[in-house]
Amino acid sequence: MDIKIPPLSDAEKLEFGEQDNHHPIDPNRKRLLVASYNIRYARGPYLISGGLRRKLGLMSLRNRPRHVGKLIADAALTFSSGKLLPRVDVLALQEADKRTVRTGGHHVARELAEQLQMSWVHAPAGIPRGIEPKERQWWLDFEEQIGLQDPGDTGVALLSHYPMSEVTRIDLPWTECPWRPRLAIAASIKIGSQNIRIFNSHIDPHTAADGLLEQLEVVLSRADRNPGPTVVLGDFNTLSRRKGIQTRRLLESRGYTTPFPTGTPTWRGAGLRLHADWIFVRNLNINRWGVARPLTVSDHWPVWVEVTW
Repeated sequence: MDIKIPPLSDAEKLEFGEQDNHHPIDPNRKRLLVASYNIRYARGPYLISGGLRRKLGLMSLRNRPRHVGKLIADAALTFSSGKLLPRVDVLALQEADKRTVRTGGHHVARELAEQLQMSWVHAPAGIPRGIEPKERQWWLDFEEQIGLQDPGDTGVALLSHYPMSEVTRIDLPWTECPWRPRLAIAASIKIGSQNIRIFNSHIDPHTAADGLLEQLEVVLSRADRNPGPTVVLGDFNTLSRRKGIQTRRLLESRGYTTPFPTGTPTWRGAGLRLHADWIFVRNLNINRWGVARPLTVSDHWPVWVEVTW
């Protein structure tokens, strides 16, 4: 059955939030700390065991608002304290829910940005309402779904201590899971005379390698319009070694580099550790990089790089 999804209005495609930014901006600065984090709607690290408890009816929603609020605060402390990773200038989020039941009504990107005193932009996925999700791989059925009539949504977001401009929503081709649209978001970050274009993507985990590369090609075709410094990052869902190798090969063939060895663990569940999250750069130098373990706000760990020019 073909799924008919009402198109998002122009006002719904992007949501902007400007905060009082007390982060000192030095126009002569020559470095930027960029991080990417699939925050999994701030529900904690227990995707598999949490899914089992929910299926057995042992998961109560009563404490969800308090629990998610605490995890958002934990994330804010991590990205600002300099303990697990250096203080972040630009943060890309995936699975950033907006007022869903499963987050207890929290707007994850907005609240995290407010606590970090960062500007933010959120692009909602546009989940179809009243339509049952397509049957999926068994290992994805542990994820807590957004309810069929839940007015909330999920999506991707960019948070920044620096002004963002030329913000663009990029809808990606998606066929394997028609219930879950895939998208990316791009923005330009200006520091002094330097303009850095950043692309944040959440790639479909259901698709085979060809489908994954097709979605990345859409992002890269947009990035090719920018000849200057560029960062392509996000949750690419490279949940097999083949997908990781092919993703690296594609990005490197287009002039990008990454410091992350293929197979670097960025996701864990049921004793498994997989490489899902990446940061690639072009026309930038990478000074430092890392994975922020053991943050437990999500089943992913944040990845980060410090770029210079």
